Amino acid sequence: MLVETKARVGVFSIALGAYLPQFPSLVPEFNKQFEDFKASIPDTVEIIDGGVVTTKEQSQAAGDKFRAADVDLIFMQLLTYATSYNMLPAVKDLDVPVVLVNIQKLKALDYDTAGTAEWLGEAYACGAVGEMVADLNRYGKRSAVITGVVEGGDPAVAQQIDEWCRAAQCRRRFRDTNLAQIGRPYPGMMDLYIDESNLYRRMHVYTKQFDWEKIWAIADDVTDEEVIKAKIADIHDTFDIVGQVDEEKVHEMAKYVVAFEQWVKDEQIGLVASHYDGYAKGQAGVVDSILIPAFSMLIKQGTACAVEGDIKVAMAMSILKTISGSGQLAEMYTIDFNDDVTLIGHSGSGDYDISKAKKPTMKIVDVFHGKTGGGYLTQFYPPVGDITYLAITQDGDGNFKFVVAEGVNEEGKILQNGDTMMRTRFSCSASEFVTRWSECGPTHHFGAAIGHHIETIKKVAKIFNVPVEVVVE
Repeated sequence: MLVETKARVGVFSIALGAYLPQFPSLVPEFNKQFEDFKASIPDTVEIIDGGVVTTKEQSQAAGDKFRAADVDLIFMQLLTYATSYNMLPAVKDLDVPVVLVNIQKLKALDYDTAGTAEWLGEAYACGAVGEMVADLNRYGKRSAVITGVVEGGDPAVAQQIDEWCRAAQCRRRFRDTNLAQIGRPYPGMMDLYIDESNLYRRMHVYTKQFDWEKIWAIADDVTDEEVIKAKIADIHDTFDIVGQVDEEKVHEMAKYVVAFEQWVKDEQIGLVASHYDGYAKGQAGVVDSILIPAFSMLIKQGTACAVEGDIKVAMAMSILKTISGSGQLAEMYTIDFNDDVTLIGHSGSGDYDISKAKKPTMKIVDVFHGKTGGGYLTQFYPPVGDITYLAITQDGDGNFKFVVAEGVNEEGKILQNGDTMMRTRFSCSASEFVTRWSECGPTHHFGAAIGHHIETIKKVAKIFNVPVEVVVE
């Protein structure tokens, strides 16, 4: 990642204080369980430790710590039965989901020998989870429950914890980075238009506006030939150039990639949405011709770059890149009614990490269809297998919504116009999928990622407090 972010996850455990003087063995037992639970959380996140909470005052102190850290998510481990005053003071002023970790230490008690201390300490996590959810609902808090067992390991529990941490990383990335808007959306594509103040309010992303005149001059001070040569090698490692190689163009491209990388770091850019509709002459023409591969190099390093000024798809690409490692721009291309598959893809910048079937290619074209000028076009080659599509759209009141679908990419012919393209089969017919997808009201563009990720996307949606509509899975 060009700009590093790390989610902050508040973690605390609760137990009923009345039990502790009655059964002194519970104190070291609960402390050990809490330490073991913290150790099970992926090191991809920063833990904000709220401790083992057995009183209202301890819960309030944990809440103070969580608020000060601006946590992205809460994990609350239920050690045994506890009442709501152990939980609510810690979370009542937070606007993030509370994940109730209802993980029992033992698979089962020894019914012949276990006493009350063993029951309360090693096999009674489930006693309070229902009433905790009831109270969170009454307080208007978002919540989820993970139920499982420690003894013998529980892969499903580990997977859910990991998914929640990756989902939390999306919130932190949006809060800690900025979105660069260069130019404006493609004229007339009103589904792309957006209120940047509302975006900051609801999705936590701050928009920095940049004029093209500044972008044209961004590489003027890049003169270190050793740095430029290293970036030229990086470009050749990333792309196979089809046809005659114009090394002068590649040299210019490398200068801009170096400049863009520094710009991303200086401005803390996590997302880019750009569109140029002027005359492709002079320096404008130079930059316009190499911008697609240059932005593809940024995507490779974790900065989502969307064409046609589409801010919402930049967010979708960033979310997918964060949770899955790949985030490709996509749109509907055509339906193959003979094979009952939908062809999906896009021209323009793409993600190196989705091109698993073949090394990405780059070639010169005379015309960027529907846009100004021509230059280098890139093509990426997603593998056969599972694929997830994510669109972000809005209603008339500015509320955001996720639209998501899972499918399977298949081998077969694609158009030979140099665009990234996938043949995707869904669990319903291709025509029914397009109808269902369209009726959800998505924007023109959406993101694509290798693998199936609906469960993690649902968690991202809960963290951002937006609805998610599943088309097919």
